[in-house]
Amino acid sequence: MTSVNSVWAIQGCFECCIKCLGGVPYASLVATILCFLGVALFCGCGHVALAGTVAILEQHFSTNTSDHALLSEVIQLMQYVIYGIASFFFLYGIILLAEGFYTTSAVKELHGEFKTTACGRCISGMAVFADLVEDRGLFVFLTYVLGVAWLGVFGFSAVPVFMFYNIWSTCEVIKSPQTNGTAGVEQICVDIRQYGIIPWNAFPGRICGSALENICNTNEFYMSYHLFIVACAGAGATVIALIHFLMILSSNWAYLKDASKMQAYQDIKAKEEQELQDIQSRSKEQLNSYT
Repeated sequence: MTSVNSVWAIQGCFECCIKCLGGVPYASLVATILCFLGVALFCGCGHVALAGTVAILEQHFSTNTSDHALLSEVIQLMQYVIYGIASFFFLYGIILLAEGFYTTSAVKELHGEFKTTACGRCISGMAVFADLVEDRGLFVFLTYVLGVAWLGVFGFSAVPVFMFYNIWSTCEVIKSPQTNGTAGVEQICVDIRQYGIIPWNAFPGRICGSALENICNTNEFYMSYHLFIVACAGAGATVIALIHFLMILSSNWAYLKDASKMQAYQDIKAKEEQELQDIQSRSKEQLNSYT
């Protein structure tokens, strides 16, 4: 008898777990993970890469501090902005995930799957914060605006990748057997001033030959170049996550509209059935009174 009860308990626990898993918004969960991963890569790698870029400029391309003072202030400001971006998207991702839980639980409750289970009440409770915002069109609009903004961030993050790639490709030309050891090596140069990040009067601004090769061999250049690539990839992943969120929010909005119409229809139907039962009961009472 004890073994039978244990089997029933395990079976009941298994069924509850299946119902809980059925209430998880997997699309929103995947989009949230992708968003967190993309923002983390962009913010973390971008922060370190910016610091490395300043070190390279100060040591090799602009030895006078006043020449790149404005650039240093802008980079410091961008690092503070990165902190704000990370904090905001951590909160916004949680809100969107809660909204996904709310929509899933609302549809499940409409079909009677979570009405009598503690699991259903737990899943519904995870979306209390999202339930405070009744206008889900706000989420759609805000996600659309953020997606467009991150497209700009993605394009902007490709600029340092392009700059470092040009420097790296120039160093590869210097290292090639055709030019290595020849007098023409010292005529192969990179002028960082042409990118507009430091003024034209910055000294030296232009590095040639073996000095440029030494820069490419430094740890700061290697790390900054690859970290900018990873940051650019993180920005692209964030754009994909926001597009995914936009599709999810649009479909959830449609599901909730249909669910509300279905609920209104069921309420009217239940009311009419109750009225019909009341009329029938009164008719029976009157008939019994006559007889």
